[in-house]
Amino acid sequence: MIAALLVVVVVLLLGALALAAASVRVLREYERGVVFRLGRVMEQRSPGLVLLIPAIDRMVRVPLRTVTLRIPAQEVITRDNVPVRVTAVSYFRVIDPIRSVVEVEDVFAATAQIAQTTLRSVLGKVELDALLAERERLNERIQQILDEQTEPWGIKVTIVEIKDVEIPERMQQAIARQAEAERTRRAKVINAEGEFQAAAKLADAAAVIQPNPITIQLRTLQALTEMSGNAGSTVVFPLPLELLGGRAAAGADAPNQAESAPARDRSLAPPRAESSVGDPDPKEEPWPPPQPPWSSASRPRTRAVPSAATAEPTSST
Repeated sequence: MIAALLVVVVVLLLGALALAAASVRVLREYERGVVFRLGRVMEQRSPGLVLLIPAIDRMVRVPLRTVTLRIPAQEVITRDNVPVRVTAVSYFRVIDPIRSVVEVEDVFAATAQIAQTTLRSVLGKVELDALLAERERLNERIQQILDEQTEPWGIKVTIVEIKDVEIPERMQQAIARQAEAERTRRAKVINAEGEFQAAAKLADAAAVIQPNPITIQLRTLQALTEMSGNAGSTVVFPLPLELLGGRAAAGADAPNQAESAPARDRSLAPPRAESSVGDPDPKEEPWPPPQPPWSSASRPRTRAVPSAATAEPTSST
């Protein structure tokens, strides 16, 4: 009899402990509890010790931490008919535990599926260039659409980032050629702009130098001084055209002066005595004196016409 009573007491104690364990729950700081009493939603339970009625109350734990959702690679055809593979990542968290349990069966699976479909839908409406260059705008657009669609479930989508865009190899080569051509075009444009600016500066410099012609000679001497620092260099000295023009003009005037001078001297010289034979005296120096070969007399000259004082009279028969 006593043994039977002991067995009954032990069973009752074990049942009480089981009921106590079933009626006591502990929630962490990042968790919230949604309690159903006989299938009816009760108030939300906060972190700490939670007491439930055994066999009547049922509690669902809902984490509030941010969840990282990795969107698998999606086959997308862009607006310009280029097939690409896009992978992305999304961050979201639960802001309404009751709606996240009541409105949708599995909130995490539902968010993952809607993220995949939204990614394909948004990227299929843009061209490849926009997909590669405007990721920030596309990320904001996808995040806005996901947030609007998951808001009735008590979900807040905070960030959506496109991780990688895989392009076919042929398309990569075409993009590389396009980029090379674009760089070449920019280089030519920049070179042309540089030539235009240099020409404008040279024109300004010419306007400054024009009032003082000696400035260009000083600039030439300065350039020669700079080039003379290297002993192994060959310097070609540019002779100013103005200097050549001055020498040519002086050389052209010299023969006329040389020819006119003997004519004037001949008119003033006394008449020479002729020998009986008719040949000039060998002791007499010829007039005018012979000119050296390097003088201006070797150049073509005009014959001086003797004046009336030196002209010999002609006898008429």
